[in-house]
Order: sequence, then structure tokens, then C-alpha cells
Amino acid sequence: MSESSKPAQPVTDAFSWPTRVYWEDTDAGGVVYHAQYVAFLERARSEWMRARGQMQEQLRSDHDLVFVVRAMQLDFLKPARLDDLLKVTVSVKQVRRASIVFAQTIWREDQQLLTAEVKVAAVSASAFRPVGLDAALYETFKLLEVPTTL
Repeated sequence: MSESSKPAQPVTDAFSWPTRVYWEDTDAGGVVYHAQYVAFLERARSEWMRARGQMQEQLRSDHDLVFVVRAMQLDFLKPARLDDLLKVTVSVKQVRRASIVFAQTIWREDQQLLTAEVKVAAVSASAFRPVGLDAALYETFKLLEVPTTL
């Protein structure tokens, strides 16, 4: 079987995005403010989409589709501090017709600082009502599903 005719295989590695902690991310003590972790997670999911060829603006303009956060569970394990170099990971835990659940982590070197489970809903950009993913997009995301335990 040639390489091009092989069926697509699921992804097994988590996507990783580096980020640095700046003054704007911290409280007066130089510790990352709790709400800033949400921004780190969002940026990593956006870069995950981009790395997979799913440009969010293109999904909005061509398919009237945007993703909105529906639910989020965070577990703060250790604090990040000013100047830390962090690694934010993204993996797909579950794909449904109108939602995706992401498992995310934030690391400083070998120390896990945060775990998160983020559920995003697919909605119409124009009506802001839930919509199902079209079959091709659903299958694309489904191949990226990696069941995890957080």
C-alpha cells in the first residue's frame, strides 16, 4: 500500500505551545494571576487549530462556524512566576457533533502546574446558536481524539 493510499491514523501526541510569563500576567507578588491561565489555554488551543490547518477566521467566514467555551474545569497544582517559560499542551479528549472536549496542561520544565478540561461548543457565527460540525470537519477532529485521564 502506498503512503498516499494508507488510511489516516489517529494522533497520539499532545500539541505543545510555549509561552513566557510577563509582568502583565502576574499579581504584585510576581505570581501568575489565576485568570491569566485561561488566556494561556486559549492561545494554545488557537495555535493547535492553526497548526492543523483550521483557521478560525476562515471557519467563521466560509462556514459560519465559531467555537465558544461552554465549560471549563481547572486544577491549579503549583504557581507559575514572572519570567517562567511554560509549555501549554492541548489534546482532544472527546469529539461530538456539536462540541469538542480538550484536555490541557501547563508545565514549567518537568513540573505540572495546571490541568484543565475545556469543552467548546460549535455555534453559528451569525445566529450564535449551536450547530453540528459538517461531516468532513467532524472526521478531521475525530481522528485527533486521544482519550486521556485528568
